[in-house]
Amino acid sequence: MARWLLLHLTLLWLGTTRLLGQGRSLHTPWVGQSSLFDLDFPQKARGTLQIPDNGSAPLLVNVQVFVSNVFNVDILRYTLSSVLLLRLSWLDARLAWNASAHPQRAVTLPWDSLWTPAFTIQEALWVDWQDQSPRARVEQDGHVELYLALTTETNCNFELLHFPRDQSDCSLSFYALSNTVAELEFQAAAVNEIVGAKREYVVRDLKTQALPQRLVPCFQVTVSLQNTALKAIVALLVPGEVLLWADVCGALLPLRAIERIAYKVTLLLGYLVFHSSLVQALPSSSSCNPLLTHYFTVLLLLLCLSTMETVLLAGLLATRSPGPAPGGEQQDRGSPVPTPGEPPRGAKGSGRSWAEAADHIFVCVYVAGVVCSQFVFTGIWMWASCKSDPAPGEAAAHGRQPRL
Repeated sequence: MARWLLLHLTLLWLGTTRLLGQGRSLHTPWVGQSSLFDLDFPQKARGTLQIPDNGSAPLLVNVQVFVSNVFNVDILRYTLSSVLLLRLSWLDARLAWNASAHPQRAVTLPWDSLWTPAFTIQEALWVDWQDQSPRARVEQDGHVELYLALTTETNCNFELLHFPRDQSDCSLSFYALSNTVAELEFQAAAVNEIVGAKREYVVRDLKTQALPQRLVPCFQVTVSLQNTALKAIVALLVPGEVLLWADVCGALLPLRAIERIAYKVTLLLGYLVFHSSLVQALPSSSSCNPLLTHYFTVLLLLLCLSTMETVLLAGLLATRSPGPAPGGEQQDRGSPVPTPGEPPRGAKGSGRSWAEAADHIFVCVYVAGVVCSQFVFTGIWMWASCKSDPAPGEAAAHGRQPRL
């Protein structure tokens, strides 16, 4: 009795092990018209992990890229953060089945149970695939549809010459490194699904293109961004213009007045503090720096020139004016006390008239120079363009031989 019970348990254990082995084979992909529903062909299941054979032509994969959000544009780090949704569809005849025998119109399969293209974004610093186990929808004729959602931060070559009214094109290049162009081909399209425009940078256009002369299949999505510029205008342009015209108004103070020098020096120190913070706020580039960098540097030079002129003429005027009476000798009681800004009676006024005439001429030239600088900068802003230097990698792009 004990032997018979032991033999029965052994046979039961062997049968359970065989069923578990068959269950593991079901996790591998199904192949052919009968492999979706027939459990007798586990050895054929491994074939669906290979790219479908389309004869002499490469397999065509349709890709729709839905851009749902661009939530961070960092011009100082030259990065762009976005949320994307990829809709992939292709035909895999190995997954088709007989509709009369099996009336199911479609089934859902784990993405790792069949062949799917594996993407690598060339410009990405990091990529977060939101669904780690997506499921593919397979129809009766073998048509496969797969959705992939991701959040990524990518490098972007911002064109900042006209900052803060800049427009830039940021590229996201998707490569399928596991295949060749003879095996796989992408047909891509982009859809803008961003519904909110209350941000500094807004997406104006989306376009896709195939990258030529590549050894691996790839397509590129280009996101066109435009700066709304309101924040930069209020924070940068307005303070600079106010300080410049305040310096022009300082010429109304008398040259002999001590307050004029203090006024000029205060404006210059205030602009130096503003300029130091401005240098940190504006981005820098190896090719085309923002025009505002040069503009604010010109404003700084104008303020320095105006302050130096005031100090120089005031110093010359002070050296030519007679000093106080030596030894504490008092003036005649009948003589009037000289008022500030007026030389003592009997002193020559040629020094004062010369200094005031020179100051008047400088102020006129200075005001004309300030007005002309505004028009010149406006013209440069409207018509100037800058072609960035080619990147070092463009001499030997992917799929091409390095240039000698």
